[in-house]
Amino acid sequence: MSQSLPTLALSVRRPWAWAILHGGKVIENRTLSAIRAGGMTTGAICLHAASGMKEDEYRWGLWRLAKHGVVAPRPDALIRSAIIGTIDVVDIVTESDSAWFGGKAGLVLENPVAIEPIPAKGALGYFAWQQAGSIAKPSPWMLAFDRAGGTADTPSLFPKLPVSFEEPPKKPFG
Repeated sequence: MSQSLPTLALSVRRPWAWAILHGGKVIENRTLSAIRAGGMTTGAICLHAASGMKEDEYRWGLWRLAKHGVVAPRPDALIRSAIIGTIDVVDIVTESDSAWFGGKAGLVLENPVAIEPIPAKGALGYFAWQQAGSIAKPSPWMLAFDRAGGTADTPSLFPKLPVSFEEPPKKPFG
């Protein structure tokens, strides 16, 4: 299967990688220096789900996605450390009217296609990927996420209810 996939990939943290494939996220925000240093250009690439995901990043992402009407899966359901799809980068912009644009620059994305996850290690910028390693196991916080007073072994009474926020979580990055 990997022979028919693009040879270059871009690693994106969760839940953003999921949002690119399933939530209508059409711009991946980066700085211009990161785009240049990472050799990012237009064309078809693989989408890599990064291994890292901290709880504050996930909570902020969940809140941000909800502003777009998008409900992301629980953190323990998000595959990490794997190639999870393909995407076409059709433009690199420094301005956009898209609600997904929120940085200094962004990669404009089209044609997301999810694939069966392929374990792979990520890297910064575009990188030549290869199958390696294994899919990351969920951290304890991911298994117990938003289970009122519960643990990974004690399911929530209302597992289908979306997570709600009384106030926006603190943005975990600059």
